[in-house]
Amino acid sequence: MVADFMDVPDHGHEPVLLNAVMKLLSPRHGQVALDCTAGRGGHASALAQAVMPGGLVLCVDVDPENLAYARTRLGQWSENCRYFQANFAQAGEVLQAAGVSGVDLVLADLGVSTNQLTQDSHGLSFSVDAPLDMRLDPELPTTAADLIAKLPEKDLADMLFTLAQERWSRRIARRIVQTRQTAPITTTRQLADLVRQVVPPEFGRHKIDPATKTFQALRMAVNAELDNLGTLLGQVPQFMNPGGRAAFISFHSGEDRLVKHAMLEWQEKNKCRVLTKKPVLPDEMEIQTNPRCRSARLRAAEFVAPADLPPP
Repeated sequence: MVADFMDVPDHGHEPVLLNAVMKLLSPRHGQVALDCTAGRGGHASALAQAVMPGGLVLCVDVDPENLAYARTRLGQWSENCRYFQANFAQAGEVLQAAGVSGVDLVLADLGVSTNQLTQDSHGLSFSVDAPLDMRLDPELPTTAADLIAKLPEKDLADMLFTLAQERWSRRIARRIVQTRQTAPITTTRQLADLVRQVVPPEFGRHKIDPATKTFQALRMAVNAELDNLGTLLGQVPQFMNPGGRAAFISFHSGEDRLVKHAMLEWQEKNKCRVLTKKPVLPDEMEIQTNPRCRSARLRAAEFVAPADLPPP
């Protein structure tokens, strides 16, 4: 069910690749924009400023606290923005609820907000001890602790390898199953310590904590991130206006692969032109300012009428 979000509750997240996004989307006055992951309103505020006067920004996010913050941040454009607590897989329902038949701009930033990583309530980070939750949408029925408690060893290993390319997936899954037989694994510290005990630390320039990939895979599984992205990508061509542009920022090879293949399929079917032959990456200055953006990949496409496409 899509909820038209009306509540209000500091700025805990910097929008990634903002200049590149605005250049590729090239927003104009009067356009309708759909921000599929409004988060803390960073990209949405730039879009709102660009499409005014006469434009409309539909802000969608599964996290009610972030959406409330975005609403406050975008207050000066409140008459031209609407807010929906929903998953972007429900984009079609959002447009129907908003009374909008087509959009000119679509943006989906698939990353997790910095404030979500640091809030204990989400249980996304192993830097603090918190309940092993990981739900970005508090209405989801299954937590990370539920998966850890119930999944068979093989399914746990497959999840870690498929979603996070964790090379030690079988070793981690085996230890999880052994541990849960004597005591439940219910906190981030318990899980992180368990993984660190069985996974050798990585060395080199980009050394990461041994628990990083396990936490990434669990978060993606709990929130069905790849499935929801696939659903969104299947809907986008149906509601794009001719001349409209769509941009996606991914942070994981699986996400980027889905976006890349979808855009190539759209182009082969004469629905769009791919604007990015290769993904746009953050430059060193942005990485120094915001190290979390290091893995960001931006791709964009322009949807045009068939008559405007060159012959095959």
